[in-house]
Amino acid sequence: MSLEDPFFVVKGEVQKAVNAAQGLYQRWGQLLQETQIVNKEELNWTTNELRNTLRSIEWDLEDLEETICIVESNPQKFTIAPSEVAARRSFVTEMRESVKEMQDHMSDPAAQSFVERNNRELGDDRDRCGLLSTEKVSAADSHILEEQQLHQKVRR
Repeated sequence: MSLEDPFFVVKGEVQKAVNAAQGLYQRWGQLLQETQIVNKEELNWTTNELRNTLRSIEWDLEDLEETICIVESNPQKFTIAPSEVAARRSFVTEMRESVKEMQDHMSDPAAQSFVERNNRELGDDRDRCGLLSTEKVSAADSHILEEQQLHQKVRR
């Protein structure tokens, strides 16, 4: 359990990454709850950054799981108390659950359709005079209704 224990180095990195992912996830959720069409670049960037961060965390958690298995398979070589091994396993489980919760919400069909619809609607919003076309206003109205339904799902 010294400072040189690689578990603690990776654990710190995972905790920082999960905190960053939670911030991205919070912003992503805010973008989904916007009552107006959101900025396409911000939504795409936030979505991609969150997906990449979660994927990276999963890889780090796999590495941590492997180190736990190595310690468990050779307890004489590693003088780590069983309670510490259990605490490490608990940390990995807790972080996996946090990642899974975010991934599940991101893969929810309602959330995915919102992102896709928003991207489509942001293609060319303005006509030559710079005014919103009637079709875009109608699409935005439909979007708002669908979004309200998504909000009700998210709040449950």
